Amino acid sequence: MHEDLLSDICRRAGIDFVVSLPCDRTKNLCTFFERDFHYVNINREEDGVGVCAGLALAKRRFILHMQSSGLGNSLNAVMSLTHLYGLPLPVIASLRGFYEEKIPAQIPFNSKIPGILDALKIRYTIINEASELGVAEDIIKNCFLKSEIHVILISPKVWEGEISSCESVFPKREHRIDISFERCIKEPEMSRADAIGVVSDYLLDEAVVCNIGVPSKELYTAKDRDLNFYMLGSYTQAAPIGLGLALGQKKDVIVLDGDGSLLGTAILPVIAAENPKNLTIIALDNGAFGSTGMQITHAWTGCSLELMAVAAGIKSTAVAQGKEELREIMAENIRPGFLHVILRPGNSDAKNLPLSPEEIKMRFIEAL
Repeated sequence: MHEDLLSDICRRAGIDFVVSLPCDRTKNLCTFFERDFHYVNINREEDGVGVCAGLALAKRRFILHMQSSGLGNSLNAVMSLTHLYGLPLPVIASLRGFYEEKIPAQIPFNSKIPGILDALKIRYTIINEASELGVAEDIIKNCFLKSEIHVILISPKVWEGEISSCESVFPKREHRIDISFERCIKEPEMSRADAIGVVSDYLLDEAVVCNIGVPSKELYTAKDRDLNFYMLGSYTQAAPIGLGLALGQKKDVIVLDGDGSLLGTAILPVIAAENPKNLTIIALDNGAFGSTGMQITHAWTGCSLELMAVAAGIKSTAVAQGKEELREIMAENIRPGFLHVILRPGNSDAKNLPLSPEEIKMRFIEAL
């Protein structure tokens, strides 16, 4: 089968992980990917870019699989994260909008994909026949050898006439959900800089992924370390990067994320499903989009980030509303998977980072 052939090609290219949001034209391929690799089932394509970035920092090999329309959801993350830091990213995408496309909604964006990729100077290869699948092996290998991005666009024609003998296996769904949740959110005492300062006091050998903008500046000011990965762009991608990093190696990983970022991602159910024991998400919740001028978010009075994590399936959560509570939790031998830190709005006067993206990446990888 051609799907089995492509899966074998990925194995020969050294792939360990497939990060995927399926397309109905590659549903049979997905069953082989699930069988042959650590298959990370995402809900948004841009989250997959972040997970792959974390895996790349851990020096693991992966592919990102999606429908070509998903490129539209992921291109900002591709450019402001993968491209900016010079990370590898092989993408296998089902090419929609061309060959015998019967869904009108697939045509407006997908028909422009080659031009969009050309404009962004992202390399791509279109595979129209099954006999051309072999080129994927060298493409994938070169992505890691040269730290480049390459999108492999596969026409649905390649899979014509294929009947899958490999099916997804569903475990029993019957289970009990028993949640008792009550929190009293007090008037905030800490600023985000206060909380980052407390967290920094307890950092030893953990790898830290820090959210974009002012949080990264505040972490650099509080405690710069080679094991800090400072984000310079790619809104919402802190937790996905942390997930990929935690899956790719054994060191403990702490993500310093924000309420705005976590409200904008679909990664929490993926984290719960993967359940890495070495990952802690610290939600620095000041109820505001802090780096863009302190516009209020829905976390200020309406939405509990901790309850979002619980509902997603994350088993271990906690809340910290003052410095002493935060110190107690950080001092524990086993930290919660999700720590909700209640903060007052406001930015410190932390200066811009004096590090280039390449410097941030290289010293982090070497320290890791």
